[in-house]
Amino acid sequence: MALTLNILVLIVFEWNQEKFAKKVEKQLHIIIIALALTMAIIPLFFQSYNPRCGNCTIEVIFDECNSTDDEEELCVVRGNLTVANVLFFIGFSMVFIMLIFGTVAMVWVYVHVRRQETKTKRYNFRGVQRDNHRESKRIRKILLLYTISLYLCWGIFAAMVALESLGSIQIVYGIRVVFKEAFPPLLGFFNMLVYFLPKCLKYQQDHPGTWLMIAYFHVLCPSVNRTYCISKTRSGEKEDAVGASGINFA
Repeated sequence: MALTLNILVLIVFEWNQEKFAKKVEKQLHIIIIALALTMAIIPLFFQSYNPRCGNCTIEVIFDECNSTDDEEELCVVRGNLTVANVLFFIGFSMVFIMLIFGTVAMVWVYVHVRRQETKTKRYNFRGVQRDNHRESKRIRKILLLYTISLYLCWGIFAAMVALESLGSIQIVYGIRVVFKEAFPPLLGFFNMLVYFLPKCLKYQQDHPGTWLMIAYFHVLCPSVNRTYCISKTRSGEKEDAVGASGINFA
């Protein structure tokens, strides 16, 4: 959500990164850290953490009740059902707020970019219009990729949890684990790929025939590429020197 807010204020409200860092970024970091610590510490006081498939979870553990004759009745063995439900509601609400805010912000930026492109068409020459259209198209593609990564990592999982909570459908356990455990932590990775995509495409233009994965390697690891180029240049210089000496002695 912080990345979405950053894109929104940079493009729509014409802020710069320095202004965003000074007025918003530090406060966002404080809020995020405080909220994460609060959500993690509260279950400790109620002994609500329980092991499950190699993870710690706040889901309560049920077992048969010893005080009743009803064998089908289950009682809480460990954990606090109220704490689990409240934290689940808070976390689920935060996910939906993030999805709604991300969608609204991206649509807002998309509409703003389209309006700016339409406005510049009235006053610019054809060559400038072509450049503006290319830049507008690039921004809109980046916005679409950010939105897709957001819904891939959190939207599908939120939809599955909502459907299971309503009793509408029962998701296969394996699929649920994949979208719950694997995809949400990958949001930062996908955002990183989208963020560096323009530089990688520029690298492909400067080096025709380069695969996109190779372009990502050169963009993300410039020091490795630079070391390789320097060593290759030095070896080439040595070969030239040997060749020159051979010519001189011929």
